[in-house]
Amino acid sequence: MRHTVSHLFFLVLAAAVCLTTASPARAQASPPHEVRGLIVKLKPGATGLVQRESAQGARMRLAAVAQGAEVAADDSRPVGQGHQLLRLRQGLQGEALARAVRRLRQHPEVASVEPDVRVQRLATPNDPDFALRQFHLQTPGPGQLSAINMPAAWDITTGNPVTVAVLDTGVRFAHPELQGRLLPGYDFVAEVDMANDGNGRDADATDPGDWVTAAETLRPLFQGCDAENSSWHGTFIAGQLAALSNNSAGVAGLNWNGRVLPVRISGKCGAMLSDILDGIRWAAGLPVDGVPANPTPARIINLSFGGDQPCSASYQDVIDEITAAGALLVVAAGNDAGPARRPADCAGVLAVGAVNAAGTKTSYSNVGSTIGLSAPGGTSAQPLYSLINDGLTGPVNDTFGQRAGTSFSTPLAAGVASLMLSANPALSPAQLLARIRAGTRPFPANATLPNCSASFAGSCNCTTSTCGSGLLDGLLALQQAVSPMAVIAAVDSPTPGAVVPLDGRASSAAPGSSLVGYAWMQVSGPAVTLRNATQALASVTLPAQADRFVFRLVVTDNAGRSAEQTLSVNSVGANSPPPATSSTGSGGGGGGAWSVGWGLGLWALALVLAARRWQALRRAKKA
Repeated sequence: MRHTVSHLFFLVLAAAVCLTTASPARAQASPPHEVRGLIVKLKPGATGLVQRESAQGARMRLAAVAQGAEVAADDSRPVGQGHQLLRLRQGLQGEALARAVRRLRQHPEVASVEPDVRVQRLATPNDPDFALRQFHLQTPGPGQLSAINMPAAWDITTGNPVTVAVLDTGVRFAHPELQGRLLPGYDFVAEVDMANDGNGRDADATDPGDWVTAAETLRPLFQGCDAENSSWHGTFIAGQLAALSNNSAGVAGLNWNGRVLPVRISGKCGAMLSDILDGIRWAAGLPVDGVPANPTPARIINLSFGGDQPCSASYQDVIDEITAAGALLVVAAGNDAGPARRPADCAGVLAVGAVNAAGTKTSYSNVGSTIGLSAPGGTSAQPLYSLINDGLTGPVNDTFGQRAGTSFSTPLAAGVASLMLSANPALSPAQLLARIRAGTRPFPANATLPNCSASFAGSCNCTTSTCGSGLLDGLLALQQAVSPMAVIAAVDSPTPGAVVPLDGRASSAAPGSSLVGYAWMQVSGPAVTLRNATQALASVTLPAQADRFVFRLVVTDNAGRSAEQTLSVNSVGANSPPPATSSTGSGGGGGGAWSVGWGLGLWALALVLAARRWQALRRAKKA
């Protein structure tokens, strides 16, 4: 019998181990291409925090960790704060890669590890029949409901020399429409085979072309790539942001006096994650190992590249760093008609989805609660129009072309954000993010289309839970840049007769001004008495009967500008069913994943049941 109990114990223990080691995160598929490096974060060593280690000390410790994990590596270099790129002695893929990652993750000194994967640029094929070449910048109206209202915005400001970094394929410095608009920039493409310019990182951010031949797609590094012509992706985006304007030629850029900092992070078939992370940090003015300091840090960073994995620790750490340094990262939602992934699902970024001219979601744009807003992205029938080169491989003629994708809705938001900084340079990244979202227009609806949802992301009607706060609007965003914001704290469903606080203390003035007035008023519902109606914090006592109430707060600043917000309060009776709840925030757990605590609880319960069974058998034997 003792043997039986022991056998049961180990069976239950094995089951518990299986449960408790199951990852609550989504499984990451192995990349189809050969991986030549791993991004590793070590736990704090004996000397304290990893960030305080010398660069040489960190490299030596990682080398020892790799040797202990039996992972053959040549060298390493820092990637942001606390992360290092471990260069593998030979490229790995499939089970060999998974085994190397697994061994490192199991090492007691390793906090996190992920492959240095290639990330694709977010352009979709263009099959153009161009009619209105810049419909997306016009005043909203019939046939162009999603236009971003730039004529009215330019009446307020045509922009100042705000620096916007474009992390992309580089630019064509000789393009006539970019003369006087480009800063020197830097080339961060480290893999010579991908760089296509004959070398690795250097100070030349010129785009040499990113074509891929059919023969190259058979090589391990380019597995999963399509044979394609050069995209001139970065030049197109630079033109959207800052092409020469009001010059009787070509196209208009969003910021007529803006400056583009080209940061080349992409070569043939996309960009490596480590190059993206280093490029983001350098663009914001943060130090990057082995690279000269950036003399012109950007306040806005445009990144039209995405991935098929959730936001990772290395990505989020870099975003937190550059936000603290004063830069806002504006990213593309992605073109997979599915849920937004990194970096669009990372915290602190402005993720931009794509709508068509009618204002409904394009068939390709991703959706999700992390999308900040949506802007025109173009379609095959109505693409967007900007700067390109007409060379199919290397550069030939600098000219104009048409594209579609969330890659190109993103710089519209980045350009408007640069105009907001022109109007109010004191805006922080968090204030920029909040105010550009507060200045959006409501999404229109098409009665013939379904609403977008997590399970349906084709052509559909946008909602605030799938496509962001609304449609990008240049005029409204600029008004928000210099106006106060009224913010009311949410209220849970109270019971009838409860005292309900009306809390507007999170309201804020635009930088450089101050709030001088608060005015609370009741909009609907049975009449109630407002206490402290001219203070940031007011309150009401609800009637004894359940009902619905709406209250409005108007805040005024010392320049006489005002803003308002409303709050709905639903009182719930004692016999009423509880209200449905939802959350738009992010958090851990959920999703049907087995948690460690649950698994241990199951293990303990099974042990108790096994013990009771053993005792029952002993009693039966004695009887």
